[in-house]
Order: sequence, then C-alpha cells, then structure tokens
Amino acid sequence: MTTGFVTGVVLAAGVSRRLGTPKQLLPYRNTTVLGATLEAVRTCAFDQIIVTLGGAAAAVRQRVDLAGLEVAFAEDFGSGCSSSLRSALRAVDPRAAGIVLMLGDQPGLSAATVDRLIAEGTSTAITVCRYRDGVGHPFWLGRSVFGELARLHGDKGVWKIIESGRVAVARVDVDAPVPVDVDTWDDYVRLLAATSP
Repeated sequence: MTTGFVTGVVLAAGVSRRLGTPKQLLPYRNTTVLGATLEAVRTCAFDQIIVTLGGAAAAVRQRVDLAGLEVAFAEDFGSGCSSSLRSALRAVDPRAAGIVLMLGDQPGLSAATVDRLIAEGTSTAITVCRYRDGVGHPFWLGRSVFGELARLHGDKGVWKIIESGRVAVARVDVDAPVPVDVDTWDDYVRLLAATSP
C-alpha cells in the first residue's frame, strides 16, 4: 500500500478521427464526456492531476473546467495516444513513484476503482484492472517503466508493454464491466444507454 505522492494522468488529446467530432466535448449528463471524467478523477486520492490536450485544445479549454489541473499539450497529438502520454510524463512531479493512467473518454470511471488501484497496486511496475469482461483502465505505471513509455509511438503503446511479457503485471480484480470508452458513435450511444435513468 502506498502513502506517497500519487499522480493521475488523463489522456484527452485525441483528434476523434473515427467519430468526426471532438469526443471530449460530446454532451454527457450536465457536462461533457471529458468534464464528467474529470469530475470523477477530482474525487480520487491524487496529489497531482495532469490532463493532456491536443486536437481540440482550444474548444476544451473554453467548455471544460480545468481548474486545479495541470495541462500538458501534446504537440504531435495526431500520431496516437503515445504522444499524449509522453507529454504527460514530462510534467509528472519528481516525488511521484508512478502514475495512474486514465482515459478522458471514459466518464464511467469509478473513483472507488481508482482508489483501490492506488491502495493495492502501486508497489509494482505495472498494475491493471481486471474487470468481469476483460482488462481495462485505469492502469498503474511505475517510474521504472517511464523510459520505455517515453519511447512508445502510435496507439495502444501501453498495451504492447503490458502484453510483452517483459514486465511483471499485477492485477486488481473489479467486479464490474470495463467502463465504456467512446471511440465511435455506437460507443457513445452505449454510454448514454448505460447511464440513462
């Protein structure tokens, strides 16, 4: 169990190619997809929260409350989420033993799951959440893998490290389905259906 400094990183620099409109700004509840994700993240046990912005940065700054968060701009945001992660790593406080990596298009993220990951999973290099239907975010990525993370390119880079077998990966079991992340309109419809009263 950790009692040290904990940094949360929210990746939100994508250009939403498959969706055709910034998914960060899609309406969700009384805010946006990214706004709702950040509301959940703010309730977690973080000492530092970094959110990465890219393609829709100007619009996100206008429409999403970023107060109290550190913003890292991904210069090469069009090249995949690895560029977003690299920009975040440069902003991580030196006191942090690692980061909890979350997705900005996953407003169903559970603060309880994040806090369990912080409490149970931060003594290893990598810890993932194993949901009822598979592995999903949030991930714990210890400082010992930062060098490898900084060399990643394209999308799904972190998954390549997790699946490589080069690094021991611990798991936190979560008795829930993987939270929906929004890559397509079908995903957005599923998200809305999953949270409708």
